[in-house]
Amino acid sequence: MDAHALLKELGFGDYEAKAYVGLANAGQCNGYELAKATGMPRANVYAVLERLVERGAAQRFDTAEGVRYAATPPELLLAHLDQQHQRTLAATHEALTALAQPEGPTPAFNLHSQQELLAQAHADIDDATESLLVAIQPAEAAQLAEPLRAAHKRGVSITCLCLQACEHECGGCQGDIHRFQLAPADNVRWLLLVADRQLALLGRFDGANGEGLATAQRLVVELTSAYIRQSLTLAMLARELGERYESLLTSETQQILNRFYPGGDFLAHFKSQSDTELH
Repeated sequence: MDAHALLKELGFGDYEAKAYVGLANAGQCNGYELAKATGMPRANVYAVLERLVERGAAQRFDTAEGVRYAATPPELLLAHLDQQHQRTLAATHEALTALAQPEGPTPAFNLHSQQELLAQAHADIDDATESLLVAIQPAEAAQLAEPLRAAHKRGVSITCLCLQACEHECGGCQGDIHRFQLAPADNVRWLLLVADRQLALLGRFDGANGEGLATAQRLVVELTSAYIRQSLTLAMLARELGERYESLLTSETQQILNRFYPGGDFLAHFKSQSDTELH
């Protein structure tokens, strides 16, 4: 995107963005000169310049030849816009949190595509202020690498479980990284995310398709957190106990555990998770 389009993204009108870029390129000029340089209608240019002055994006100078204008230096303009946006965000946060919250069940939002899942994950990561629990695979880690890096940089505590036990670091996972072969079968991919112990995202990907849900329901948040923690715990125990685990379990315990696992063989499942972990 060019400067004109980006200024519009920041709330400048089309003519305001065009006028600022024209001033920045031309230096000091009057309305006639700016209209000629930018192709703006002369009938509009002075009103546009005055709006730029009002919002701090331009300065007006009275000279012997008449009124002239100059663009506010970009670094000063950006600092001014940042302060404005921070004040607006703070005021909006205060106003919204003051709204009466209707009583009722906490909603769960269904997500129907890969794009929706990744967009929601990106938003949850961006909004996190304290902690993130993440179980992820390389395809989604690559898509979410930028927001995860930004969260880690601003001090969010991240525990990242790579479900595919990547041999080489892909650069997507951040924080406290654990790699174990826990990926689901049949080339299906999972993405589990808990932000600040308040929000949960559960996603399932099959090729380019995706489905899942996002919610702040306490039960879902706690179960998702427990799954990630317990998966890590089981995998670490498998690594630490090595070949000793079989002798540590009574036959009764083995029989009970066998009922819970595919193929009726808990120990085989346990051994499959003893892949080397990388930090």
